[in-house]
Order: sequence, then structure tokens, then C-alpha cells
Amino acid sequence: MNLEQIIPAIFLMAVLILVLPSFLRSNSKSKQFFKNLFIWSVIVISVVIVSMIIF
Repeated sequence: MNLEQIIPAIFLMAVLILVLPSFLRSNSKSKQFFKNLFIWSVIVISVVIVSMIIF
């Protein structure tokens, strides 16, 4: 892995560490948690697919 791949991965992990505690706290019910997790996974997958198509 070169530096162009390591730096964005570090920043994404930092954002995940900052966002994850409040995400888990706000989704205390399991049904709501899985619904929000599904929505976020769809968003992330679509961004990855679009970025792979563009680049």
C-alpha cells in the first residue's frame, strides 16, 4: 500500500471512531439500529461504486 491509500484509510477510521459512540447511543432499539445500519451501508456502497466508476 502506498501513501495515497493509507492516509484516506486513517482518516476514515478516525471519523468512524468519532461517530460510532453517538450512533450506537442514539440507536438503542435493535430494529432502529439495523434500519439505520442498512441505510448507511447502502450509502457507503453506492459511494464506493461511484468512485470506482469515476476513477
